[in-house]
Amino acid sequence: MTKIMLVEDEAGLVTLLKYNMEKQGYETVVVTDGKDAMAKIVSEKPDLILLDWMLPNVSGIDLCREIRKSYDLRDIPIIMLTARGDEADKVKGLSFGADDYMTKPFSVPELVARIGALLRRASPKQTAQAASFGDLTLDHAKRLVMRGDRAVHLGPTEFRLLQYLMEKPGDVLSREELLKLVWGGSIHVELRTVDVHIRRLRRALNEGGEPDMIRTVRSAGYALDLNTSEEEE
Repeated sequence: MTKIMLVEDEAGLVTLLKYNMEKQGYETVVVTDGKDAMAKIVSEKPDLILLDWMLPNVSGIDLCREIRKSYDLRDIPIIMLTARGDEADKVKGLSFGADDYMTKPFSVPELVARIGALLRRASPKQTAQAASFGDLTLDHAKRLVMRGDRAVHLGPTEFRLLQYLMEKPGDVLSREELLKLVWGGSIHVELRTVDVHIRRLRRALNEGGEPDMIRTVRSAGYALDLNTSEEEE
């Protein structure tokens, strides 16, 4: 059974979300204190985490950052739940490792849809083939990315972005196209979200000091290219 961990201290919201998660057939584990959450995540190994930004003792942002630093936990999809609706806060949450972001109060059916979409992306259909471009190799079956001899560690959203970019190397994919491919057309996600995840993907690919392989085309989108010129977004 798919396991969802809800890290939230608001009792009414916990009751509402737990009921709706279990109605969808998910096993739900609840943690109400940020200090206790990391140990619980390690022991429970959830398939997805719903993480409140404002938690007692340890903030959701700090917790998200710690999860992404852990080799065993960093691939777990995270949806940040918060009352902070400013774009800068959303970008901050995504930059620290969240895969999605929902502002309170939110629609429970929309949250359920986003959970389903993230779980599908985290467990894509495996194929026997590996894709390669330049010194970059992506193995679909093993969910492994290599840059030369270096393993590249990606979250589920960045992995999916790279998959689609590698399917059409050199072609510019617009933000709208990437949103539809990676997030699905039935869910509203802001275009800015694509930029945040592209930055995370670019940082991971270039972590060993290799040349940048993601070309930014102003007002158009992104392409995987061996000849890139840096352009401000």
